[in-house]
Amino acid sequence: MRTLPRDERKRRSVLAVLPFLAILAITLICPSQPASLHLCDLLIMVPVITAWYICARVTALVGITAAASTAALCAIHHMALPVPQMTALIVTAICSTTCGHVRERRQRELIQVRTVSEAAQLAVLPPLPRHLGPLHTATVYLAAEDEAQVGGDLYAAVRTPTGTRLIIGDVRGKGLTAVGDAARLVGAFREYARSPDTLPELAAELDRSVRYNMSEAVESGRDGECFVTAAILEIPDAEPVVRSVTCGHPPPLRLRPNEVMALEASQPAPPLGLAALTRTTYHLDTHGLRADDTLLLYTDGVIEARNTTGAFYPLTERLTTQTHHHPAELLQHIHTDLLTHVGGPLGDDAAIIAIKRQTSNPQQ
Repeated sequence: MRTLPRDERKRRSVLAVLPFLAILAITLICPSQPASLHLCDLLIMVPVITAWYICARVTALVGITAAASTAALCAIHHMALPVPQMTALIVTAICSTTCGHVRERRQRELIQVRTVSEAAQLAVLPPLPRHLGPLHTATVYLAAEDEAQVGGDLYAAVRTPTGTRLIIGDVRGKGLTAVGDAARLVGAFREYARSPDTLPELAAELDRSVRYNMSEAVESGRDGECFVTAAILEIPDAEPVVRSVTCGHPPPLRLRPNEVMALEASQPAPPLGLAALTRTTYHLDTHGLRADDTLLLYTDGVIEARNTTGAFYPLTERLTTQTHHHPAELLQHIHTDLLTHVGGPLGDDAAIIAIKRQTSNPQQ
């Protein structure tokens, strides 16, 4: 059984006492008031309110206590027991207890769904290790689906003998189908990224994998239209550069003190899964990445997030005024600022990765 934190147990104990204090207050006040005021009728509301936030067993006990208090008040006033009022109180207490039981069951189901969702996220998209060779990383994932922890955005990283390869992408669509497509692409990347193939060859393999999964979807009768925008990167351990192949994905941002630069692709390719529609050549771009630089990867759910007036989130502008020290601190700032800008839940999934090359031993 899951043990609640001490503060939570204390809070629940205080909440459980409140309805009994209300019954006691009504019971003590009624004898000093004229019988015509019918203050005892207020007791019928106590189990109703209790059912909103207390467990069904406490609600049932509150209903019994309210009925006993009504009988005591009638005895104090030397009145016959009002059968209609007592019947209404008992029926209300039973209904409130039933509603409380249903609410508890729904809460348990919701907790179970969240637990499964968290397990799915860890299986499909576990957070990147804080250290990947000489790289220091941090990740944030925001799912747009209610009560979901993972959606159609994806990321992964693989260590190779000479460096680190990463992918960040966005699957067309939402829901479980997008999650499945993302999981398959992540699996394909982890399999192919360790090969000696170049990044353009790796991109071609991933495109074939997406098209293969699309053909399987058509044969099984599902919607076969599938593509993935992606950025595939390689950061060598011994060279101050980052190499990338862009497939319809927003460009990474390179952050330096007082400078934010978009590492635009010179020849961007179509999203993965669409290469067969055109004569696609995957072009390799190389950019400088010094030890004091921070590389920010993100999906379009970040830059396409709108506020209440319809304005997009100005990621580059917000980063220009920031001092970029630690990747985790940077992502915490972006996370908070993004949700403040939107003023509510995101309309699309969003994934963000911050990477910084370390100048010292990462294990220290």
